[in-house]
Amino acid sequence: MGNTTSSALSKEILDDLKLSTKFTEGEICQWYENFQKQCPTGRITPEEFEQIYSRFFPDSDAKSYAGHVFRSFDTNDDGTLDFKEYIIALHMTSTGKTTRKLEWAFSLFDVDKNGYINKTEVTEICQAIFKLIPKEEQSKLPEDENTPEKRANKLWSYFEKKDNERLAEGEFIKGVIENENAMRLIHYEPLKQ
Repeated sequence: MGNTTSSALSKEILDDLKLSTKFTEGEICQWYENFQKQCPTGRITPEEFEQIYSRFFPDSDAKSYAGHVFRSFDTNDDGTLDFKEYIIALHMTSTGKTTRKLEWAFSLFDVDKNGYINKTEVTEICQAIFKLIPKEEQSKLPEDENTPEKRANKLWSYFEKKDNERLAEGEFIKGVIENENAMRLIHYEPLKQ
């Protein structure tokens, strides 16, 4: 096995993750084991993250969305995710409380990491979200959101900004919380069968 220290999860990281996510100690340890197997270096590259992410979306192209998710969680900008960044990424994209989730969504849309979102960035993320939607589901979308551009226009309209204005984090969170539709448009939820 090699030395045990690297294969056991440190207590402080475990406690931290239990606090900041809904996962149980058992789940976190199980993921850590898998993580160690898949990523012996203890780091996930963007390519590896794309592969992991794509398993959640077998019917669509998750590559560009996964790239954006990766960027938003690579908090120290070193081009890799460590286990903690990885688990928080999984947690935020699956469960997570509304405000935390929206803070994350803001960083997802803030493509250039300058602390503001503009309409170009919204369009870019909407294009990535669109690729997650299986073709047959795309055909069932409402008329005013059945292309990435229409989705971006509809989403942007909730923030009551001109096309050349920009959006701060607080405005983004407020706009999404106040509009059920905006909440739905900022991410892709597979249709319940």
